[in-house]
Amino acid sequence: MSAPTAIDHHASAGYSLPLAYWLAQASDLAYKDEATIESRARDWGFDEVRHRQTRFTPPFPLEDTQAYTAASDHMIITAFRGTEPAEIRDWLSDASTPPWPGPAKTGYVHYGFAEALQSIFPSLKDALTELRTNNQTVWFTGHSLGGALAMLAGARMYLEDPRLQADGVYTYGQPRTCDRILAEAYNKGFSNRMYRFVNNEDIVPQLPPEPVFTHVDALRYIDSGGKLHESMGLLGGLTDRAKGLTADAFAPATAGIRDHSIKRYLSAIEKNLS
Repeated sequence: MSAPTAIDHHASAGYSLPLAYWLAQASDLAYKDEATIESRARDWGFDEVRHRQTRFTPPFPLEDTQAYTAASDHMIITAFRGTEPAEIRDWLSDASTPPWPGPAKTGYVHYGFAEALQSIFPSLKDALTELRTNNQTVWFTGHSLGGALAMLAGARMYLEDPRLQADGVYTYGQPRTCDRILAEAYNKGFSNRMYRFVNNEDIVPQLPPEPVFTHVDALRYIDSGGKLHESMGLLGGLTDRAKGLTADAFAPATAGIRDHSIKRYLSAIEKNLS
């Protein structure tokens, strides 16, 4: 057996800021090419890596869905790749997007996110089954769209296949993903295991519009000074409104897009570690 890695040492139930930092790095790595992912994963002590990618054709709003699963003797991480906000702008701003039945017929989820996850979910289950040979802990993570997919993957495993239930889910800049019924079931099943990071004015967590879609609990909010809080508070809450948003909110120079960058999440979490 290989020795535990720095990530392994923090991979226990309950909230861990060092683990949040490591998983944010894993989420950032999901944007890289396969060779880079495998090289970095080996540096972190993960000997096995599985990639999955599904290509879509128009009119589907995304070109593809991508994720990787990395396994050590002690833990398994699946990180879902995000996307540029402009690529999912129509999803995020369209309140008429049809809902998709939730896992085990529990509530509803956003159609686009459910379809994107379904395209790789069977291979994800196969990879977890194959790689979980030492009762390793299982973790899902992702940034942006990847955060929505990580949350939904956790929900599906919890409600449909509990033997592969995740020990924890950490997301960064995740959009609203499901209705209140599924969110309540998720909050119950993932108490002290789900943590959703939002950086200041990040536009993506403010969408799609309420009340059709909502967030799961366990917020970790990064304020304008970079300080981490366990709630958003009044001033932060005032920014968390989809009403009146226009395409300008997705312009590259706006604060909402700058704060969405995974690099900003990494920098802020690193500052709070010290």
